[in-house]
Amino acid sequence: MTKIMTVERVVAELESGMTIGVGGWGSRRKPMALIGGILRSPLQDLTIISYGGADVGLLCAAGKVRRVVAPFVTLDSIPLEPHFRRARQEGTVAFTEYDEGMFMFGLLAAAHRLPFLPTRAGLGSDVMRVNPELRTVRSPYTEEELVAVPALEMDAALIHLNRADARGNAQYLGPDPYFDDLYAKAAKKTYVSCERVVDTADLLKAGPVQSLLVSRSMVAGVVEAPGGAWFTSCEPDYDRDEERQRRYNKADWREFLDEQ
Repeated sequence: MTKIMTVERVVAELESGMTIGVGGWGSRRKPMALIGGILRSPLQDLTIISYGGADVGLLCAAGKVRRVVAPFVTLDSIPLEPHFRRARQEGTVAFTEYDEGMFMFGLLAAAHRLPFLPTRAGLGSDVMRVNPELRTVRSPYTEEELVAVPALEMDAALIHLNRADARGNAQYLGPDPYFDDLYAKAAKKTYVSCERVVDTADLLKAGPVQSLLVSRSMVAGVVEAPGGAWFTSCEPDYDRDEERQRRYNKADWREFLDEQ
């Protein structure tokens, strides 16, 4: 059964107030075509869970976000995402900040349908002070105190991969999966945009079986979106557009929509 959808159809299945996970990392392989669809929609009051980049910045600038949950929001070669920084300085969005390890454990807990996972990450740091809702647990084996990282549960996840078939099997061809498989497992529904939809038999012509990151059982919809991660990178199909990113750093966020 085909799961091919348009950007507009995906956005129509989302609702205001949802918690939405966004895959990729910083300014790498972000589902920017899907983010553009949300920007054009009436959706609002969203909680965004992300290794954040321009996805978070754009949604904050457009007034779509109530809370961000992230370990960072960066453009990689530009350390701090400008629109997110402005939103935080103006106090228009709430922010739950974990370190990268804690964030990963939150994704893992949600992917495995656990309420939390224990970790040493965060102990002895200000993470516990700025997140007073966090709790600790004691190991029943060693009595060691550990941070209980809550599951990062999501109503929907949006990810961008290099290739997919019409049934939702999706493949990455770049250097890193960026935890997109955890987003897909953790969310109630996952929507995949990709550079190209190919026949199932052709997926392994481009990469080994280990590159088949996401199974069709995790996917509710597939959007063929060539250049759908631009201006972030989607290696090996294209690198990050550094010149456009520099302009984005200083420009009105609406220019991104004008160029899509």
